[in-house]
Amino acid sequence: MSGKPKLYYCYGRGRMESIRWLLAVAGVEFEEEILETREQFEALLQGGALLFQQIPMVEIDGMKLVQTPAILQYIAAKYNLYGKDLKERALIDMYVGGTTDLMNPIMLYPFIAPELQEAHLNKIRQLAHNRYFPVYEKILREHGNMYLVGKWFTWADVHLLEAILMVEEKFADLMADFPLLRVRPLVVNKLTIK
Repeated sequence: MSGKPKLYYCYGRGRMESIRWLLAVAGVEFEEEILETREQFEALLQGGALLFQQIPMVEIDGMKLVQTPAILQYIAAKYNLYGKDLKERALIDMYVGGTTDLMNPIMLYPFIAPELQEAHLNKIRQLAHNRYFPVYEKILREHGNMYLVGKWFTWADVHLLEAILMVEEKFADLMADFPLLRVRPLVVNKLTIK
């Protein structure tokens, strides 16, 4: 195992994308092994690397981590993107939980039967516009700075940006009602990591 984290996943963004984003924001170079065949996946299973028989998996610091939240929490903590204390971590976990709840139906969309896709898209639009984005807009307004938690960029900011871009891929006009969220991509250019 090299010093770089190694990511194992199939072709596509899916559950690995948040991990890629977090490593990239932390400035960490990583390697990827794209599982293109069932045999590659079976080899990982047979070798005992996939604790719960599923991917993504990340090899990092001598560990073979599975379960996306555990991987993300480890990376966030290791690279100072997980708050300064337990209170900030709780807020980060809560905000990431909300963005995950929004992102899950978007990730499910390609697997929805064609006759149900329009209704599914409408549901995603309603969730983003009426439930999740108003909350994040309010948090940023009340917090009074460009970060969701504390005075520096955290995992919560990374995850929110990813969710915004996923929604914008489906609904380019949706962000018009959320001026503070609209500038999130600009925040990345000015990020401060503790």
